[in-house]
Amino acid sequence: MNSIPLKYVLDSNVFMEASRRYYPFDFAKPFWNGLLSFSKEGLLCSIDKVLYEIKEGNDELKNWAETEYVNYFQSTKVENVFKAYSSLVPWAQTQSQYVQIAKDIFMEKDNADTWILAFALATDLTVVTHEVFDPNIKKRIPIPNVCLAFDIDYCDTFEMLRRLQFSF
Repeated sequence: MNSIPLKYVLDSNVFMEASRRYYPFDFAKPFWNGLLSFSKEGLLCSIDKVLYEIKEGNDELKNWAETEYVNYFQSTKVENVFKAYSSLVPWAQTQSQYVQIAKDIFMEKDNADTWILAFALATDLTVVTHEVFDPNIKKRIPIPNVCLAFDIDYCDTFEMLRRLQFSF
């Protein structure tokens, strides 16, 4: 297990699953304060496309993201991210494992998954997601599958917290 702090970029499901399932705001404030603290230290961030997805919900997560965490959603509208994105799209098109609709969704201009991968690739960050690698999936392109193809480090929330030596 790596205990040296790395820099992480958080997928939408990290925020959404935490707020709706296991770290709700009403009793897990240390988790949310920890995200803020690690972000202030430059260890965590997310991207603008994730913020857009969070804003689709009209809940406490949306309020927190817009008031507390808003400064840590990085722009994907930068040259090195566009360049990384332009390497992901042709890769997806050539993958015979996935059905065409999976490729089309992956290549949608506002697909947060593709942009988080591009951001991680461009900035050498570890992707934090609850998606899992699936070598047999055909109906969608999971983040970990792309991470393995492009040698991008990834982990889930719990592994990130362990690596950052976070505790309640």
